Amino acid sequence: MELRTVEKLLQKYFEAETSIAEENILREYFASTDVAPHLEHYRPLFGYFETEANKTFEKDLPLKPRKRNVVGWISVAASVVLLSGLFFITNNQSAPADELGTYEDPEVAFRETQKALNMLSNTVNVGVSGVEYLNEYEQSKQKVFKDNLK
Repeated sequence: MELRTVEKLLQKYFEAETSIAEENILREYFASTDVAPHLEHYRPLFGYFETEANKTFEKDLPLKPRKRNVVGWISVAASVVLLSGLFFITNNQSAPADELGTYEDPEVAFRETQKALNMLSNTVNVGVSGVEYLNEYEQSKQKVFKDNLK
């Protein structure tokens, strides 16, 4: 190939004005053995495309684990257990047949309501204290995974 043509194509190449066919001509020229000595330093540039086109990626990519909303599911499960427990407790407590759950005296009704709400509050507090441990677990897990990613 004529040296002037190659030099003109190189100038067009560096100005980003070459077509794909002209770039292929340059690649073929620099892949040949008869490259002009003053253009020899361009050989690795055009040889790079030839060698890199044949390479394949062989490393395993680490997959990111999916984030699971453990706290959300555990809280749903805890509430289901709590409600089912309350249902079975109230069904197992048999009231006398003549007592219908009504009170004539408002003070007695108030005390009985307070007892029922207190029992409910204690049961809910047990479930809430269990969720606090889950928050500590989540914070510890975040610290461990952040340290491993760095």
